[in-house]
Amino acid sequence: MRNFGVLPPLLVLDPLLRGWLLEDIGRGDRTTNTLLIEDATRGTAKWIAKAPGIIAGLPVAARVFQILNENVSFTAVTAEGARCEPGQLVAEIHGSLDALLMGERVALNLAMRLSGIATLTNIYVEKIVDLPARLVDTRKTTPGLRLLEKYATAVGGAINHRMGLDDAVMIKDNHIAAAGGIGEAISRVRSQIPYPLTIEVETESLEQVKEALQHQADIIMLDNMRLDMMREAVQLIRQQDKRVKIEASGNVTLETIRGVAETGIDYISTSAPITQSKWLDLSMRIVL
Repeated sequence: MRNFGVLPPLLVLDPLLRGWLLEDIGRGDRTTNTLLIEDATRGTAKWIAKAPGIIAGLPVAARVFQILNENVSFTAVTAEGARCEPGQLVAEIHGSLDALLMGERVALNLAMRLSGIATLTNIYVEKIVDLPARLVDTRKTTPGLRLLEKYATAVGGAINHRMGLDDAVMIKDNHIAAAGGIGEAISRVRSQIPYPLTIEVETESLEQVKEALQHQADIIMLDNMRLDMMREAVQLIRQQDKRVKIEASGNVTLETIRGVAETGIDYISTSAPITQSKWLDLSMRIVL
């Protein structure tokens, strides 16, 4: 079952959208402001898909137009998270033409970016849909867009990993080096973090897996391991502590993800749906 994302509240979302609108409009839309009297001419815009994919970001696009004019109505003809085909009507927007024209680029850019992420995420998810392992995203996001890009991966069927450094503890290779070892790193962190934060540890060898188990890590990440080593690590963890969740990461591709999932891990984390996705092409046409 797809795990639909939850958008941030308007208190968080609106300042982002206002900033992006200000970036585009600047001191005023020279073209629209010259051609139209503000809020005097009304019309309808149709959004059309020009490529197949998964639609995401329509509520965000609607808010862009409504910030410019609260009376704009945005009707999603294709549901959020649904598949579209070229030529399909995605949305209809009705309201003042100045708001439709000034909001067009920001709204389309966001929807195309988020739909592209949801589309590639869904392709990854479908590769392992019949297996227990779940796909999760990473912190490799575009600065300023993390909340929305992670929302798009959830629309595509993935689970969000931590949103930021304050969400959970993840002890990675550089933390281990800085602390002088996995055991020392876990001990220091556990003595200071608040309940109920969990501790995840990145491991690259069976020796590190054993050390993470010894110091009772909550989640063990198997990073860049060969499949045979990964299977051995999973067996070791399951035998010693069934409470521990297992995550696999590193160089996960559409060609390798199923083999990774078949090792018996719980989660597969990859940045690919965000970092390697293409925008889904959408266009807007004004109908007077």
